[in-house]
Order: sequence, then C-alpha cells, then structure tokens
Amino acid sequence: MEIRPHRIIKRKKTKKIKVGNVFVGGDSPITVQSMTNTLTTDYTATINQINKLEDAGADIVRVSCPDEESTQALRKITKEVKVPIVADIHFHYKRAIESAVSGAKCLRINPGNIGSNERIKEVIKAAKDYDCAIRIGVNAGSLEKKILEKYKEPCPEALVESASHNIKLLEDNDFFNFKISVKSSDVFLAVKAYEILSKSCNYPLHLGITEAGGLLTGSIKSSIGIGKLLMQGIGDTIRVSLSADPIEEVKAGFEILKSLGIRSRGVQIISCPSCARQAFPVIDTVKILEKKLSHIKKPMTLSIIGCVVNGPGEASQTDIGLTGGGDGNNLLYLSGIPHNKVINQDIINKVVNLVEDKARETNN
Repeated sequence: MEIRPHRIIKRKKTKKIKVGNVFVGGDSPITVQSMTNTLTTDYTATINQINKLEDAGADIVRVSCPDEESTQALRKITKEVKVPIVADIHFHYKRAIESAVSGAKCLRINPGNIGSNERIKEVIKAAKDYDCAIRIGVNAGSLEKKILEKYKEPCPEALVESASHNIKLLEDNDFFNFKISVKSSDVFLAVKAYEILSKSCNYPLHLGITEAGGLLTGSIKSSIGIGKLLMQGIGDTIRVSLSADPIEEVKAGFEILKSLGIRSRGVQIISCPSCARQAFPVIDTVKILEKKLSHIKKPMTLSIIGCVVNGPGEASQTDIGLTGGGDGNNLLYLSGIPHNKVINQDIINKVVNLVEDKARETNN
C-alpha cells in the first residue's frame, strides 16, 4: 500500500548508537524489542525463546540477569544466538560487569536501583572494555530517593531529571553509546516525560509503557502511548510490555509501526467488523487467514471486506483484496484490479495461494 504524503512522519534525527550489529537512532529503522520470560539459568529454554522471538521479527532481545548463575548462563546464550542481547540489571552492579564479559551487547541499568555513582562508573568501564551499549532505564516505580523526596511523587519532571543526571554521569566518563527510556505504567506521565526529554537531549529514545497489562489491555495502552510519541517523530526503538507470550509483544510492536506506515513486516489485514450485509463469514475467515499467513515475512496488504459497500475501494489500495458478492460471487483483486470470482468454500485456499505467490515474487 502506498504511503500518502499526509501520513509521512517527520522523525527527529537522534545520535546513532550501536547495539551489537544493530544500529539504533539516527536514520536507522525503528527497532522492535522484547524480553525473555524463561529462567536465564535454563539456557536451552532461553536460547529457544530468543530464536523464536528473532523469527517473529525481534531486532533486539533483553534477558534478565538477577544473579551470578544467570550471567554465567548468558555466556552460553550469547554464543548461540544471532540477535543482540541486552542484559537486564537490577540492584547489583557486578551483574552488569559480568554480563558485559559474557557477551551482552547492551546493559540496561536502572539508576534508582544500581547504587552509587562509583558503582555506575565501574559499569561504564566494563561497557567500554567490552563494546557494550547502555540503556539508562528510568522507571516511575523506582526513582532515586533524592528525586522522589524532591517531587513527592513520580511525575514527568522527576523522570526527566533522573535521566538528565545519568546522562551527565555517562558523558562525564566519556561514554556516549547509550539510549534512554523514561517509562511509567501511566500513559500520560510516560508520554509527557518522553516529550520533555526529546526536547532536551539528542540521544536515541527507547519507548514503552511499562507494566501495561495483559494482551488486550496492554496492547491498547501501549499503542496509545507509543503511537502518540511516534506520530510526533519521537522514538528510535520500542518494546510493548505485555503479560503475555513475548512473541505477542513483537507482533504488537510491528502492528503499531505498520499502522503508522513506519515499518512493515508480514501481511497487514484490513478487514471489516462484519454485519448483515456480509456475503461470507468475515470474522472466521480473518481468524483463519491470520494463522495461515503468520509465516509470511514480506510486507503485504490484504483487504477482506464482506460486501460491495467498501470492498472495491479498499481493494483498490491493497496488494490483494476480497469483496463479498451475492450468491457466492465474491471477487478477488490483485493490485486493485479484478482478478476472478471465488465461491465461499474456496476463499481461504485462494487467498493463501495468492499471498504466497506474491511473497515468492517479491523474493525473486
């Protein structure tokens, strides 16, 4: 589907940093991240999940390293996967140093939890020595005591002050390969913090609404918060935090980017909610097609519309379209041009074949 001029987002050009073999910021594509939920010490299960996340499209994967056993397991994990690994560090600075030694390509530290400035300096030295990026991960739920005492409660200004303090600490130690997040479970708080931070610094921003909730509620909250920021040109990498299978986070991330015309992967289905006019069971058809086409990675648009009211118009703007017609005379379109009629029983097979054929054409 062609992106119309009014849909083009003017993205802020931030400093480009490197996370392993992936660039973040500058003119690089906005990357999609997720995080494993296996025990890191179970390195076989963790490797398997990372590979599944990569197959789903994840550009970067975060792994929790709460103890020394986990950072030791990380050594095996980083050798077996291709995607860059971010070590998630809380409370103990030594875990960050061990993770750098074990092959992590980025260290996510929460300044409110990591300890004194001296300890953070040791983490910076390890990042330099082992070519690691750093993510300053400010979170409304774990602000530094001084800042929380000053502002009395988490607010956008408190998150930004925490981020600014730690930016200066990294800069003063001649370290610039870092990105920043200022997350909250409150959409308004998070969005405002990112807006203020974007105006005050030029480092790449990692967007997210933390602890957003389950699959449905979390996807909605994240879409509102992340989407609003992306539409303003703010953000260089995103993570949709869901109480769900991490693969769903990757899917949701790409759906947000797809809906804004920023980045596409796989089949984007445009479908009607169905009504009494539908000439075939739209809802069941879309459910089946989503499953049968989940393996397609090439960007493609597919419209599934139950009747002729909006069907031809949507089909004119998608790669493949299906419009419902009376007496089983449903019409398939290719690139907006009528292709052939299809009866209800053949819809699934015909559409799947057309999509797979087009994916093969794109590959050649």
